[in-house]
Amino acid sequence: MNPSQPAGHLIVECLIEQGVELAFGVPGESFLAVLDGFHAYGERIRFIVNRQEGGAAFMAEAHGKLSNRPGVCFVTRGPGATNASIGVHNAFQDSTPMVLFVGDVGSDFRDREAFQEVDYASFFGPSTKGFAKRVERIDDADRIPEYVARAFATAMNGRPGPVVLVLPEDMLRSMTAARPLKRVEAVAAWSDPGALRTLRELLLKSERPLVIAGGGGWTPQSAQALQRFAENWKLPVANAFRFQDTFDNHHPQYAGDVGIAINPKLAERVRQSDLILAIGPRLGEMTTGGYTLLEAPKSKQTLVHIHASAEELNRVYQADLAINAGMASAARSLEVLSAPPELPWESWTAAAHADYLANLEPQPLVGLPAEAPRGAVDMVAVVQLLQKHLPAETAITNGAGNFASWVHRYFRYHGLAKGHKTQLAPTSGAMGYGVPAGIAASIATGRIAFTIAGDGDFLMNGQELATASQHGGKTIVVLLNNGMFGTIRMHQEREYPSKVSGTALQNPDFCALARAYGYAAERVTETGQFEAALLRALAADTGTLIEIPLDPEVITTRGTLSAITKSAKAQAASR
Repeated sequence: MNPSQPAGHLIVECLIEQGVELAFGVPGESFLAVLDGFHAYGERIRFIVNRQEGGAAFMAEAHGKLSNRPGVCFVTRGPGATNASIGVHNAFQDSTPMVLFVGDVGSDFRDREAFQEVDYASFFGPSTKGFAKRVERIDDADRIPEYVARAFATAMNGRPGPVVLVLPEDMLRSMTAARPLKRVEAVAAWSDPGALRTLRELLLKSERPLVIAGGGGWTPQSAQALQRFAENWKLPVANAFRFQDTFDNHHPQYAGDVGIAINPKLAERVRQSDLILAIGPRLGEMTTGGYTLLEAPKSKQTLVHIHASAEELNRVYQADLAINAGMASAARSLEVLSAPPELPWESWTAAAHADYLANLEPQPLVGLPAEAPRGAVDMVAVVQLLQKHLPAETAITNGAGNFASWVHRYFRYHGLAKGHKTQLAPTSGAMGYGVPAGIAASIATGRIAFTIAGDGDFLMNGQELATASQHGGKTIVVLLNNGMFGTIRMHQEREYPSKVSGTALQNPDFCALARAYGYAAERVTETGQFEAALLRALAADTGTLIEIPLDPEVITTRGTLSAITKSAKAQAASR
């Protein structure tokens, strides 16, 4: 007969059985028994103590992206869970496997609006519009293995996503002789052979095909299979919004990313295509240009949509061919799809790649002086230096804001086919993601992690630099400080030119703040200073923050703030 142990210890033992080596969170009195379990099993699993639950949830989500298994986060009830909800929402929109454990009020206090009590089923309500794929409460300690195994399976199967498990405080203190269930693996749907024959027929009828790849569930092996499929059929491949590492940006068939600030030539190519092969992405607002590049619900282009979730297929877009398959099985099916010796679109593919390369060439920003056509610090040159010095396996992370457009446009992400995930970025548009995501990548992989942040974005979760210092994380953070919420100011000038309201920021001394958290820090005010600063950061024993004061005029990679204001006023005058 198995010896009894506290249910909180069994939770940790179940995580170990699922292969979890890192869990992130903020401690709370409602799951003290689990914290005691982390102490008991400390040689087999680490609990990373965060400074705010939003940062903890972002770290767990980033870990899920990196590992393709659920990232794990523990928070306490009420405020802890609501703070963590931003990471759960991001995991949902990014299709990232994740399990959030919430310590809850005791069973004897339930449904009385006890201290910090929340109805988690309602709050995280599972649906295609909600936060979580599944929300469950464990009331019986003997059933902990069942619930944990189901949570991991649910998080990974179909469209990956977050699961919430609620843990009553008294249940966690109870004794149980239950034992963990064995490690669960994702169950992938396979492509239907008949559908693959139809896909081949559609390809053979096409003249201007285009692949859009992205979404969750990709592995190095499936990315390699996708690459072989593209090479066999000589197809141009674009990556979906913030999944820019799905297909190698250095590959001669890469066409660019379909997302915010899309290359206008690529946008036109999407419109001109007669066959879109969407492999993995859910075709959301950002990837479809607000549902205009592909018109909803029925696109002008023939649409083949391959997705891991049957519920996602034909939900927004009525596809000409819908294939329910996980990325591992879909890519393996596609790579053996025989191609004819001659294909009519080789010049189309070459032109798509040429358009991408041309978009890497910077242009002066109208309105800036001729001697500094892109500002005192040339961000294109900065990104080129990042490309030169950062190793190919570096994890590049960012939150949300116009600052991210510099790496999104000019950095050439190494593809997952080379063995590593190299982009961690929120398709949900969540500010504050980049700093904790970079720290999670550093702690979990030991690889170099580089984060680009804005001043507003950084202060959403900058406190997690303390987490990095405490737990051995080492990241390089480039902070672009323009003294405002830049993206909102840009939109403000377009809609209400010269009427500034609610977007100006008074900032702290970021370098002093970073040093207080245990990071090295320096300020770069000229382009020529950046390379030496970056090399010092790469050689440092600690993480480093490099602050770059950025002219507010340098608002996008294509135009200045004053140019946007001028255009908006001209349009208003012509009405």
